This record gives sequence, structure tokens and C-alpha cells, in this order.
Amino acid sequence: MPGVREDTRHRILDSARRIVASKGYAAVGINEVLGDAKVPKGSFYHFFESKDAFGRAMLDDYFVEYLAEMDAFLAEPGLTTAQRLMNYWASWYDNQSFNDCQGKCLAVKLGAEVADLSEPMRLSLEAGTGEIINRLESAITAGVGDGSVTVVNDPRATAQMLYDMWMGASVMAKIRRDRVHFDTSLTATRQLLHIA
Repeated sequence: MPGVREDTRHRILDSARRIVASKGYAAVGINEVLGDAKVPKGSFYHFFESKDAFGRAMLDDYFVEYLAEMDAFLAEPGLTTAQRLMNYWASWYDNQSFNDCQGKCLAVKLGAEVADLSEPMRLSLEAGTGEIINRLESAITAGVGDGSVTVVNDPRATAQMLYDMWMGASVMAKIRRDRVHFDTSLTATRQLLHIA
């Protein structure tokens, strides 16, 4: 019954994303995730060959959903590319709460934690964040083309700089428990893209 199997696997990954986003990867046990997903404890290895494979599947699943949401922002009809980009950053601002990101900030939460612990998870993070930067580069290039964005550096360097800045702001928001760095990042983003 492939449909039932896939549904169960999806429930496990959904539970994992929510719990790991709150507690971190190392602090979460497989039994906690399976209990939350209401899946029998002995069935984990029917779905994942190892904890690393599970972690990578969780991140891959996260990035598929994240990139689909990002694509929707960057293709919103009736807006300039600059408006689409700023709507994306406004969404980041709203979703990267320092109190509860509800599974929406796994790259921020796990980036430093798992990069040295799990090569498969590091590779998933590298691929996923690379795709985010690729989309930002494409949007910035389109914005330069339609005249709504102007950049001093090439679009790739600007995309990388913006993503790095927002990742750093997300970490600082968690440390300080305020949004000062997000406010600064919004202002700096407008300046880098020359958006009024």
C-alpha cells in the first residue's frame, strides 16, 4: 500500500520538522517524533535507513515546501520584481519569529548545529540554501531587466550577500529575542536593491 506508506512517512517528517524547529536536532529522539506522529516505535527503519537519512529527508522535504512558497512570492502577478522581492523579505521577517517558527526556519535552526555532525544533512542544507540563492539571483536579474531594481554588484553576489545577511539577522533575532536585526536587514535590502 504505497499511498499509506507515503502518508505515514509524511506524518513522521511533519512531526519532526515541528519538533526539531523548536528543540534542535540533537535534543530530539526518534521515539518522540514517532509518538507525535502516532506511528509505532518499531517502524522507523521501514521508512528511513538511518538517523542521518531521516535528517536529510526532513531537510529535503522542508526545502521543497520552502522553495515552492518562495516561487509563489517571486511570481505574484501584477507586481514589479522589486515588490515581489520585498514581499519575500517581509515574509521572512514575519516567519522567523524568535519564539516559535513552527518548522519554517529549519535552515536557520539547524545550519550550525548539524553542519559538523552529519555530512548528509550538511549537503542537504548546502543544496537547499543554494537553490534559494539561485532564485534570488534570478529575481534580481529580472528586476534589473524591468528597471525596478538596481545593483552595484552582479546579481549573484547581491543574492549571496542578501541571503547571508538575512540568515545572520535570523540568528541574532534568536539571541537577542527582538527584531532589531530584521529591521536593519529590511533597510539594507532596500538600499542594496535601490528600492525607494
